[in-house]
Order: sequence, then structure tokens, then C-alpha cells
Amino acid sequence: MEDNLDIEGQVGLGVDIVEIERMRRILARTPNFRMRMFSEEERAYCDAKAAPEVHYATRFAAKEAVVKALGTGFSRGINPRDIEVKRTSKGRPYVSLTGRAREVAAEAGVRELPVSLSFTHTEAVACAMAITEESVRASEQRVDPMAELAQQFKEARALLDEMDAPTPEEGRG
Repeated sequence: MEDNLDIEGQVGLGVDIVEIERMRRILARTPNFRMRMFSEEERAYCDAKAAPEVHYATRFAAKEAVVKALGTGFSRGINPRDIEVKRTSKGRPYVSLTGRAREVAAEAGVRELPVSLSFTHTEAVACAMAITEESVRASEQRVDPMAELAQQFKEARALLDEMDAPTPEEGRG
């Protein structure tokens, strides 16, 4: 992945898929992996589940999706623990950035970083969007295509009505 952060004015999109069985093997073979990749809160959440590997795989996919959305990968000093997957009181996942990940996102003007997580029996998938201030401004300035079409229709109708109106000479008859 390229080491640039040129998402100014755009929405960065990142998607990642992790094989759950592969995550299970990594967790069994390398117990230290949990400590290196996940926050204490993430570990507590995943370890409390009946199938922790599913939730670890989903969170790892989210971390990868976030750095893809930022356009950096795990470079520029970003540590996987700088990206933490949390849940709202209603269960909706969100990411909390700290350290270098937070700095890089701020430098790029990232305003929001929504994530979506899902899994099947075999794979975990995550999608993240880095929405910049500039992209929000651009979207606010974008014209609604239906409103634009309606305005063009009104203008064309007015032009036809004007052309169909009797001229002063015709009106004297």
C-alpha cells in the first residue's frame, strides 16, 4: 500500500477480510499477538465471547480497514493499538483513534470514521470510511439532481410559454 495521505476533499474507503480459522490458529500459536494488536478493552470483550477468534478477526479486519481508509497502511508510526474498536450503548461499533493514528487522521482533516463489521462462519469483514471536512463541504455544495432537473424543467416551460405568448402585433388584431 502506498504511504501517502492524499484524501483531502475525498472520502477514503477501506475494506478488509480476515479468515476466522487463521485468526484462531494465530491466537493459539502466538498468545502475545493479543497484547500487541488489541487494547485491554478489546481483549476483555473478545475473550468474554463463546468464539473469541470471531471477534478478534472482526476487530483486526476493522483496524486494517481503517488504515486503508486513511491511505497509510500500518506505516507512518501507526500502531494497531492506536485503533480501538468500541461499541456504543446500543451495540453499534465505532473506532477510537489514539496516538499516531489520531494525528494522521487530524492532519488529513478526517471528521468521521464510521465502520461496519460483519462475519460469516468462515470470514470476518470490516469496512471503514474516512470522511474529511472537505468532503462534507463538497457534499453540502452538491446540487440535488432532482431539484436541478425540476429547475431546468421550469426554465424550459417558461421559455416555451414566452414563445407561445402573442406578440404585440398579434394582440392588436
